[in-house]
Amino acid sequence: MTAFIIVILLILGMLLVILEFMAPGITIAGIGGVVLTGGGVYLAYSSYGSVIGHITLASVLVFNIVLVVYILKSRVLRKLMLNTNIDGKVETDTDIINIGDTGVCITRLAPMGKVKVGDVVVEGQSLGGYIDEHSEIEVVKVFKYKIIVKLKDN
Repeated sequence: MTAFIIVILLILGMLLVILEFMAPGITIAGIGGVVLTGGGVYLAYSSYGSVIGHITLASVLVFNIVLVVYILKSRVLRKLMLNTNIDGKVETDTDIINIGDTGVCITRLAPMGKVKVGDVVVEGQSLGGYIDEHSEIEVVKVFKYKIIVKLKDN
């Protein structure tokens, strides 16, 4: 009867470990699988001695290693993986701003703040020092989410 319980514990534990690989994120299945498998190995040691316990432990370790290698090499994980690439592009306000465009500071640039170029309000950074609010500026460089500006030469 004890051998039957050991086999049931080992089978249920290994099934839960397999379930953890098939549906990652179900941590309870992985923990339960390890606990049940460990309980089966412990019961084998305590009921049948060290020889049968060593054989049971070696069998469980070999099976789990073979299982991990099989799952990693098989297409099982490839079916579960996300293999799509996002190649879309977000259009930003700086896409319509060019070097040399002029605008006005909405806030004081110390050294960053808001600037208005045409009808577009974007994050602006001054080349050097501070630029006061309502000052006219000229675009020096355009990045994806901000622009570099300087005081406009009059």
